[in-house]
Order: sequence, then structure tokens, then C-alpha cells
Amino acid sequence: MSVCAYIDGFNLYYGCLKNSNQKWLNIDHLLKLVTKNNTIDKIYYFTARVSGTPSEPGKPQRQNIYFRALMSLGNVEIVYGHFLSHPVTMPETTPSKQLTGRRVCVLKIEEKGSDVNLASYLLRDTFNDQFNQALVLTNDSDLATPVKMVRDDIGKRVTILNPHKYPARKLQQCATDMKQIRMGAIRASQFSPVISDSKGNIRKPAQWN
Repeated sequence: MSVCAYIDGFNLYYGCLKNSNQKWLNIDHLLKLVTKNNTIDKIYYFTARVSGTPSEPGKPQRQNIYFRALMSLGNVEIVYGHFLSHPVTMPETTPSKQLTGRRVCVLKIEEKGSDVNLASYLLRDTFNDQFNQALVLTNDSDLATPVKMVRDDIGKRVTILNPHKYPARKLQQCATDMKQIRMGAIRASQFSPVISDSKGNIRKPAQWN
């Protein structure tokens, strides 16, 4: 059975990696472990390049190291979206979420493109008969429609891999099946601290230890 995977990178990060020390994740090993597939033919990883902040100026460098580690797997293609920032005026609340009656201007930063890119690649590969089963790692209910199209209109299997505590019901209803990604599988799917590619050694960022 031909299997292609479509990874919502930021959904995975905020679902189960952000506050952990398990960011050095071998995504190919994780997919095989969670789904019990021996081979994942192609993995598309949808993300965007981050910028440094005053408190974390090294974020772009760590991200680049991780992208290089992913590319060393040989079956991974990284597809980039982008960040968009703009000022918006929003109601102010207290820490207990009580409205204060004031409105404040904040800088809103949004990651754009990954969900559209994921849906586009999924539908393209479906129509080109690139797989028998699609693995879609996300909990974004905005992807329910393309998932339903692949399952119902084309008749392909679509397994949703949920990285969050609670699954999105719309996705659950549209997929062939859904599997939960648990921290035990994340911990068991870490790269070795030092791996290599054609350019040399790739070392796990010290901040991720």
C-alpha cells in the first residue's frame, strides 16, 4: 500500500511539542510507530520560517537545524507558508477574562498558507493517484472538507493523526479513521543527538536537551 503523509507543522508543535524537551522529532519514525506502516513513501511538512525575538534570538537557527535533520530522512519535502503581522484593536480583558471596557491596539501575528498548501497537495496527490492511504497530521477542522472529498468522492483512505488532547469533531467525522499521538510515541521517535547528511554532522540544539 502506497502511503503519503501531510504534516501540519505548527499544529504538531503547539499540540504536543512546545512545552516539552522532545522537539528533536524523527517524523518518519513517529508515523510508522503510530500507524504501524512499514514504509511512508512521501512526507510533506507544512510550516513557515520563524524570526528571532529579543528573548529567543536563536529560534531561526534551531529551526534550520531541525529542517536539515528532517531532510536527511530522504522522503521529506518541506513546503513553506509565511507569517503575516498587522496591528488590530481588540477588547482588553483581565487575567480572569473579564472585559475591562477598554480597547487596546496589539500586533497580531498569523501563520498563513500552511492549511491551504496542505489541502492543495492532498487533493493534487489524490487526483494523480499517488497513494492508497493518506496520513494527515493535524487537528485543524478547516481541513475537514478536503479530507471528506478524498474519502467520499475519490474513495481513498484518510487517517487523521491528532496531536492535541481533544480531537476536532468535524475532522473525526470526515476521516476514514483517527489516531491519537501520545507522548510515549513522541519520546520513542527522537533523532539521535548527532546525525549526518551529505554535508556532515547535524547536532541537536543544546536548548532542546
